[in-house]
Amino acid sequence: MGGRVDIILDVDTGIDDSLAIAYTLGAPEGRLIGVVSTYGNVTEAVGARNSLAVLDLLGARDVPVYHGLTHPQERSSFTVSSSAAFIHGENGVGNADLPASSREVKADGLAFIEREIRAHAAAGVPLVYVPTGTFTNLAAVLRRHPDLAGMIRVVAMGGAYAVPGNVSPWAEANISQDPEAAAEVFASGADLTLVGLDVTHQTVLTAQQAERWRAAGTAAGRFFADMVLHYIGAYAVNSPKLGGCGLHDPLAAAVALTPALVGTEVVALTAETEGEQRGRTRAVAPGEGLGGVVNVARTVRVDQFIDMFMERTLRVISRG
Repeated sequence: MGGRVDIILDVDTGIDDSLAIAYTLGAPEGRLIGVVSTYGNVTEAVGARNSLAVLDLLGARDVPVYHGLTHPQERSSFTVSSSAAFIHGENGVGNADLPASSREVKADGLAFIEREIRAHAAAGVPLVYVPTGTFTNLAAVLRRHPDLAGMIRVVAMGGAYAVPGNVSPWAEANISQDPEAAAEVFASGADLTLVGLDVTHQTVLTAQQAERWRAAGTAAGRFFADMVLHYIGAYAVNSPKLGGCGLHDPLAAAVALTPALVGTEVVALTAETEGEQRGRTRAVAPGEGLGGVVNVARTVRVDQFIDMFMERTLRVISRG
């Protein structure tokens, strides 16, 4: 893949979403053209404000943030779970001090998504759409404009294919928030790579590595270190054997720009929408007819990714 790749992040910011923003801004091979907000770790409105504030702190005030949808398509509202509040803190960023942005969140993220997909396709410019939260926004866009599925590459953080889930024995958090939307996107025909717990739980950041940001001596470095130390503390309670925190969302951002970081398996995949296994990502049996072809990440080049992650985040954090 030659030249720079334009990226749209669809995020519920969120600690690891903040790390994905930093990674993308620090990657010379990528250009973050916009952020669309969703719900999950926090409400959509809080996530949008967090995204603006993180971008400003990292010196990226030119990157716009758009409101997305505020709840799953099959429900009329959304409430942050107690587990999400524990893991990400009441403010979504580990209760670390994050100065508010003076900028405004822009309206109609769905129109932004459609506009950019069409413009990039017409110009022949690479664009990757990276949802690190729910599939709600993308499913809504593709439902309105199904022709867009053939114009876009999607690299998403979500799913637990051959490993246990993190919100139930079967389900991963992002998929479980809106499995109907996930199933729609899987079946849409879009070029989709799913970066799930199979690989993200192999990428672990330690407290010692997080302190390298603080050593940069910047406000951004202090914020990111404080935020991630909260995250590591939550992992110490929920996953004490891990020895740090998983780098879920930044791995998806990295794969969007460097696909060779993961080895994938082509799977006819669906998301369960009923019963106790709601939110499970599973292969569709021959003739079942519910799924779509998805590239599921099964292996990851851990050391290479961690090196790239630290290099790119330090590059942008050291500036602010």
